[in-house]
Amino acid sequence: MGFSFEKLNVYNKANEFVNDIYLLTKAFPRDEMFSLTSQLRRAAVSIPMNIAEGSARTKKDFNRFIDMARGSIFECVTILRIALEQEYLNQKRYIDLEDKLTNLSKMFSGLKRSISQ
Repeated sequence: MGFSFEKLNVYNKANEFVNDIYLLTKAFPRDEMFSLTSQLRRAAVSIPMNIAEGSARTKKDFNRFIDMARGSIFECVTILRIALEQEYLNQKRYIDLEDKLTNLSKMFSGLKRSISQ
């Protein structure tokens, strides 16, 4: 871990979430490959990517990147809800992933507060 953002707990948790999403979407129907699967993967990947990119910027810019990462979290919640309604995942798995997203969102709020100080 040579970069400062790699030491952030929120970055590592976001990467774990990305791995969860890739594992989950491998089981999605093939006809969703270029729609729901792709959209969910891109939204998930953008969470840690925004941390990495934002950490190289000014505090003001980093705050903006944190906001974008949180937007991607909300996008993931919406896509996961659609996937649940389409029965691509069960209720238990949905709740587990939603809990992870809730925790990530809270971690981003804390990171934003610490940057603003």
